Amino acid sequence: MPVLPIARMGNPVLRKIAEPIADPTDPAVARLAADMIATMLDAPGVGLAAPQISELRRIVVFRVPADRGEGEEVANTVLVNPVIEPQTDEKVLGWEGCLSIPGLRGLVPRYKHIRYRGYGLDGARIEREASGFHARVVQHEVDHLDGVLYLDRMDDLQLLVCTEEMHHLNAALAAATRDTDAPSRT
Repeated sequence: MPVLPIARMGNPVLRKIAEPIADPTDPAVARLAADMIATMLDAPGVGLAAPQISELRRIVVFRVPADRGEGEEVANTVLVNPVIEPQTDEKVLGWEGCLSIPGLRGLVPRYKHIRYRGYGLDGARIEREASGFHARVVQHEVDHLDGVLYLDRMDDLQLLVCTEEMHHLNAALAAATRDTDAPSRT
């Protein structure tokens, strides 16, 4: 399970549409998934799509650590030929980073609640509902299969920051929230 190089923003492979995988049980797909998991964990990251390692195939790997999943932990998951269906029109803002865009974070609107489906490496159909961070990770990774980066989803690029400067924007957002939540003094 080698750790593979991760394509960075500007590499044309990140803007191409990945091809469906005909047979999820193909041993080559299992090797690819194992390499993707090793690469994701080494980075370290919570998700990786095949185009990020220059493979234009519709496969993603992801995990949801307990400390980021609002109490929900999802072990390393492989999803072949994933499809997402929003379960609500409601979107929520949340911080995202990307292994292909190191050093930056952005506040990105994503569907709050989704259903996703695809196939596991054994060929069995996977279908789950997700919300919170779990839903965000899946949407982010599936976007990569369609040549979409999280920057493309942002409504306001003023909410894009260098990782080491996030505390400034977080403080400003917290202050703005306090100001709007405070009772009026008229």
